[in-house]
Amino acid sequence: MRNFRNIVLAGLAAAGSLLAAPLAAETVAIRAGSVIADAAGEPSGPATILVTDGRIAGITPGHGPVTADREIDLRGKTVLPGLIDLHTHLTGDPGGDFWKEAVEPEEWGVVVGAKNARLTALAGFTTVREAGSGKDTAFSLRRGTAEGLVPGPRIVAAGPALSIIGGHADTNGFRSEVNELLDSGFNCTGAVECAAKVRLASQNGSDVIKITATGGVLSQQGRGLEAHFTPEEMKAIADTAHSLGLKVMAHAHGARGIQQAAEAGIDSIEHGTYLDEAAAKAMKASGTVLVPTLMALEGVSEGLGKGVYTPVVEDKIRAVQPLMNSLVSRARQFGVTVAFGTDAGVYQHGRNAEELGLMKKQGMTDREVLASATTVAAKVLGMENQIGRLAPGYSADIIAVDGNPLADVTVLEKVGFVMVRGRVIE
Repeated sequence: MRNFRNIVLAGLAAAGSLLAAPLAAETVAIRAGSVIADAAGEPSGPATILVTDGRIAGITPGHGPVTADREIDLRGKTVLPGLIDLHTHLTGDPGGDFWKEAVEPEEWGVVVGAKNARLTALAGFTTVREAGSGKDTAFSLRRGTAEGLVPGPRIVAAGPALSIIGGHADTNGFRSEVNELLDSGFNCTGAVECAAKVRLASQNGSDVIKITATGGVLSQQGRGLEAHFTPEEMKAIADTAHSLGLKVMAHAHGARGIQQAAEAGIDSIEHGTYLDEAAAKAMKASGTVLVPTLMALEGVSEGLGKGVYTPVVEDKIRAVQPLMNSLVSRARQFGVTVAFGTDAGVYQHGRNAEELGLMKKQGMTDREVLASATTVAAKVLGMENQIGRLAPGYSADIIAVDGNPLADVTVLEKVGFVMVRGRVIE
């Protein structure tokens, strides 16, 4: 009996070692017609990119012989780093009645998110920041794309946003008992409680802290778009997050809310609609980045007058429309860094690249726009040594298009090839 037991244990050990043994890394050779390795550089001539185990192993001129397990022919394409969208909501779709929040389970968000993750990747976006979601939906989706179970981009996930009671990220528009039932658990009042909620978000797995620093356009309240948190609360949030190695992104529309967030040390302002000189100077002084999300206005404007939004929301949309046409130019006038983000989920997922053309219309060059969605966005994430350019050791996040995006960035609206972490997205 003892011998039998030993044989079984030996067999299990052998099987375990086989399972634990890594699969042989596949090397893929990408034959490119031209390569833009960095938005700051120029397109190369023909080149070969070697990808091994999800990372770029090398980039060599020409299409000479290489040792590879297989080849991908992109000789007629311009190959460049995958794009980065710093503001998405993969787990939701635009429009729909707000009351569905009360009847649809959070798990449904993972199903919706799986659909949208693939659409987003196929649009050329290989990394996204998920800017607020249900309690665990974005975290589950993050794991699914990381393990290759769900085709989609790398996901940097915030999880539920921090809000004041009744604020933009809080539940609004229902009976009081329903509001209470749907409470995310991430409302806070006072610096101590707000710091505690940051720690809770970190404990739950947030990669970044999202707060709603001001009122919102799409929430069911008409109480304005100015500052919600006190300066002390916002500083407590920023300081606590930074002590944990996390950055803070702040939904903010009103100028004084933007200014207070920047002065508190918040890392990025999302939307920034009413940005004025004082707010812009505060952002410049603190190094706070603007993520303008111009596509958000495009998306919501398309729904006006169609019964998509309640009257209070329609009124707020119409009020902000004139301001978004000059937002990027206003920020750049005062030296504020502008990074790429779209608010996907407010409009139909997969249209993310249309933001590029909108940024160009507000005075950015094609090169500046491309940088905003690659190197600049990577730096905002603290991942500038991993993504945003094509170089040995970087993640194999690679896209291909016809034409030269440095001459016309809108060619990125039609992406013909996508690879995320060495996996081809189809």
